Amino acid sequence: MRLSEGDRAVPGLRERKKAKTKAAIQEHAVRLFRAQGYDATTVEQIAEAAEVSPSTVFRYYPTKEDLVITDDYDPVLIAAFRAQPPGLSPIQVLRGALRETFVAMSSGELNVQRERILLVLSVPALWGASLNNLTENLWMLTDMVAAREGGAPDDAAVRTFSGAVFGVMLEVMFRWAKDPGVDAPAELDRALAHLEAGLPFPPKDGLTST
Repeated sequence: MRLSEGDRAVPGLRERKKAKTKAAIQEHAVRLFRAQGYDATTVEQIAEAAEVSPSTVFRYYPTKEDLVITDDYDPVLIAAFRAQPPGLSPIQVLRGALRETFVAMSSGELNVQRERILLVLSVPALWGASLNNLTENLWMLTDMVAAREGGAPDDAAVRTFSGAVFGVMLEVMFRWAKDPGVDAPAELDRALAHLEAGLPFPPKDGLTST
């Protein structure tokens, strides 16, 4: 389901506690999946590690796959995207929104995101389950760009832009998953800047194009 871009109220104490519990459950789940294997880890073990009941785990994550493929960063990115100042190109808007989203994430949160990507890439069941999420994220980006530029989501220019940006983002995320030394926020910003510049290749053997 596509997320609404409507205004969102600042969460109260109850909502913040729920968000903290949900994040803790996922963190423990990802840690256990990586340590002892996805199939070998039970929801009961995750619940015990997070100090909640199995029913609480299922309340936040209806399926075992959801413990890996679900996150709550889309609303943050949407809000940051909408808040960018006028006069920027679509890529500049996205770069600014991504910077704000990453700045709000702690190093621990970033590590959990990397571990999630690793699990998706290494567990066939998770890769299959994540395909729908990837499609939804592409549609979300398309909708955001169309709304910002005053176009339609099915415009060729909007779809081409979203596809190109999405490809760049996936390449950086996959590279980050395989190499923990990659500075994902910086690399993503650099890659999007390169895309905006027209994807120039460096000259070979000291020759320049005419």
